[in-house]
Amino acid sequence: MSDTRPLLARRAGFLRDLGSVALRAVRLTRRDAEAVVPGLVVPLFFLMINIGSLQSFVEGNLPPGFDFKAFQLPVSIIFAVTGISRAGSLVIDVQDGYLDRLLLTPVARPTLLLGLMVADLAVITLMCVPVVILGAVLGVWFETGVLGMLVFLAIGISWGIAFTGFPYAIALKTGNPMYVPQEQMTGWLATVADWNPVTYLLAGMRALLMTGWDGDAILKAFLASGMVAAISFTLAFTALRGRVRHK
Repeated sequence: MSDTRPLLARRAGFLRDLGSVALRAVRLTRRDAEAVVPGLVVPLFFLMINIGSLQSFVEGNLPPGFDFKAFQLPVSIIFAVTGISRAGSLVIDVQDGYLDRLLLTPVARPTLLLGLMVADLAVITLMCVPVVILGAVLGVWFETGVLGMLVFLAIGISWGIAFTGFPYAIALKTGNPMYVPQEQMTGWLATVADWNPVTYLLAGMRALLMTGWDGDAILKAFLASGMVAAISFTLAFTALRGRVRHK
């Protein structure tokens, strides 16, 4: 008697699914270099321009010993890693139906986002390295040594990954490469700065460069990334569940 039960696709396993999605995302990144290269060129360019044009003026009006190059390096890192994501590729997958076809397979649903974020992690790490190298060439020295440099990179990378949830949430929710326009600054700038996670991010990174092991500042930098990650990842995975539910 023949078995008439339908054949079901076998699950490959969470890690294999994660690796497959991440590998595809990395390959697409290599083909889409024009979406990544400007994110590195711009912060490198402005780091050199700002140092060349403002260093003498700023250091001349501050107490002796202030290192403007070290002060600017964290800003360049944040510029380099903020907004780096595969959300553009995800929009294309939504629009051409590739994501819908994936949802017909037994692939672990969280890996559809986590795989992209693994690719983002690789790209963000590579974005940080040239900025730090340029800083070293320009004479920036870490008061906390090599270990401090690694923690500095970890703060920058954690922020870059934390921020990815926002574009992914927009891509999954709208299926459109839209961007929310930046609101105009108001007179409450000081109050906004108190609540702006970037304030604490820069303070922690600058401590590693300029003052030493300021545990409070470093902890607040990681907490800022963690809070942003909690918000952005919640939005992204909620949007993923919403899209999966409709298929």
